[in-house]
Amino acid sequence: MAAIPEKPATATPRRKAGRHRGEGQWAMGHFTPLNGNEQFKKDDDSLNVRTRIETIYSKRGFDSIDPNDLRGRMRWWGLYTQRRPGIDGGKTAVLEPEELDDRYFMLRVRIDGGRLTTAQLRVIGEISEEYARGTADVTDRQNVQLHWIRIEDVPAIWEKLEAVGLSTTEACGDCPRVIIGSPVAGIAADEIIDGTPAVDEIHERYIGSKEFSNLPRKFKTAISGSPVQDVVHEINDIAFVGVDHPEHGPGFDLWVGGGLSTNPRFGERLGAWVPLDEVPDVWAGVVGIFRDYGYRRLRTRARLKFLMADWGPEKFRRILEDEYLKRPMLDGPPPAQPSQRWRDHIGVHAQQDGRFYVGFAPRVGRVDGSTLAKIADLAEAHGSGRVRTTVEQKMLILDVEQDQVESLSAGLEALDLQVKASPFRRGTMACTGIEFCKLAIVETKARGAALIDELERRMPEFEEPLSININGCPNACARIQTADIGLKGQLMLDGEGNQVEGYQVHLGGALGLEAGFGRKVRGLKVTSAELPDYVERVLGNFQEQREDGERFATWAARADAESLS
Repeated sequence: MAAIPEKPATATPRRKAGRHRGEGQWAMGHFTPLNGNEQFKKDDDSLNVRTRIETIYSKRGFDSIDPNDLRGRMRWWGLYTQRRPGIDGGKTAVLEPEELDDRYFMLRVRIDGGRLTTAQLRVIGEISEEYARGTADVTDRQNVQLHWIRIEDVPAIWEKLEAVGLSTTEACGDCPRVIIGSPVAGIAADEIIDGTPAVDEIHERYIGSKEFSNLPRKFKTAISGSPVQDVVHEINDIAFVGVDHPEHGPGFDLWVGGGLSTNPRFGERLGAWVPLDEVPDVWAGVVGIFRDYGYRRLRTRARLKFLMADWGPEKFRRILEDEYLKRPMLDGPPPAQPSQRWRDHIGVHAQQDGRFYVGFAPRVGRVDGSTLAKIADLAEAHGSGRVRTTVEQKMLILDVEQDQVESLSAGLEALDLQVKASPFRRGTMACTGIEFCKLAIVETKARGAALIDELERRMPEFEEPLSININGCPNACARIQTADIGLKGQLMLDGEGNQVEGYQVHLGGALGLEAGFGRKVRGLKVTSAELPDYVERVLGNFQEQREDGERFATWAARADAESLS
C-alpha cells in the first residue's frame, strides 16, 4: 500500500483558468469534505453499514434506515432503492429523492470475471424466485441484478449467496466495482494470456478492504488476454489488455482513464507492459493515485478520466512509478486490432482442450429466476457446470463435448436463448430504464425486446454486425456513445404536439476496430413509436450506399444528414 505522499508538489495537476483552487485532493492536503457524499464517507466507512443492515434495518424495517445509509452507504453492499412505480419520466429531475424512492431495492450480485458455477447460478435463480418476484437481469458488466428486494430479506440473501462463494460486496458505490474479465479466460484456443489469477488476487487482496473503500467515485476494472478484446477496455478506469512482448512474452498493455456518462473519454495507454504477477500491484497503484489525487469537490468531475485529462499519460505513469510502485515499468507494444468484429462469443466455439463453449443471447439481458435454474440444468447435463456472463448482456456454457453441442443448443433455443442469433438479438443492449431506475426518463428493456422482434421480422436477411444500445437517461450505462446506433432516452413532442418518450440518436460509435464516439446529427430525435421505422430506414440506406465490406460505423461517419434521418 502506498502512503499518501508527504511532498506532493511535483504531482500537482496543471490548473485550467477559472478553476476552483481546491479540488478536494487528499494528496494536496485537502481532507475537508466539500459535498454531502464526501461528508457521509468521512463520517463512517461505508463498509460498516452491513452491521446496521443485519442488526437494525432488517429487523425494524425500511423506515428505520438512516438517509445517508439509504441513499449512500448501502450501495457499497450492492443495494440501490428502486424507482417508485407510476412516476413518469418528466418528474425524474423534479422530485426529491424520498419522493422517487420505493420501499424496495435493486440488489446487484457481483460476478468478477463473469464466472459462475451451476450451483451459484441456481442460487441466484432461487433468490430471484423467492425474494425478487422472479426478476433477474444480466448486466453489461457481467453482474446479475435483482429487483423488489425487501430490506428484511437482505441478510438471508447474503447468507445464501455467500454459502456458494458469491457476494454483493462493493458491487456499487465509490469503490472498486466488479472486475470484468474475458468470459473465455483459460479456455479459448486463441488466448494470448489468462488473466484469471490477477482477477482472483485483486479480489482477495483489495475487495472489501478499507484501503480503497473511499474513492472519489466508482472505479471500473477490465482484464482480458483475449485477442478478441472482449472487455470494452477503452472505457474502463483501468484495463489490462493482452499483448505478446517481443522480448518478455505474453503480458498486458496498461490503459487508464476511460469512461462514458455525459463526458465520454477513451482510456489512454501508458506504454507499459505488465507481467501477470505484477498486475495486482500495478492495479493498486493506479487505484491509490485515484484515491489520493482524484477530484472530490464536484461529483461531476470525480472520475479518474478527469485527472488523466489534466495530467496526460506521461505524467500519470511517472507518478505511478515514482510514488506508488517505487520502480520503473517496462515499455511495451500496443495491442493488435481485435481478431474479429463480434466480441460477444455467441455461437459454438472450440476450446483449447478440444471441447466447445456455447454462447447464447437473452433479449437485452433480461432473464428470470426460473430460466437461470434451467440454464444451470442444461450446463450440468451437457457441460462441466461452468457458466459465464459477458459484457454484452449474454451468457456462455463451457466444456461441452462435441456430441452434446446440438442437444444443448436445442435446449437453449427452447428457452428463447438463441445460439444462432440474428445481428439484432446479438447486438441490442438496454439499461434498466424507467421500470426500476430513479434516474431514467424512458422505458428501455421492453422497448429493446420489441425492437429486436420487429427488425427480425422486417429485415431477416440483414447479417452485418451491428450494435443498438438503448439508454433511459444521459448517463450511458448502456454505452450509447460507442454503439453503431446509440439511443439516449428523453421526452419529446410527437407530430401532434403530445409529449412522448423518445430518443436522441447517436450514430457510428465503435469500440475495438476504429474506436470512436458516435456522431449526433443536429435535431435528430425519434419517438419510441417511430423507432422500428427509423432503424429500418437507416439500415436500408446503409445497405444501399455502403462500399464493399464497409462497416456501419464507417458509413455513418461519411453519410449525409438525410441518409441518417
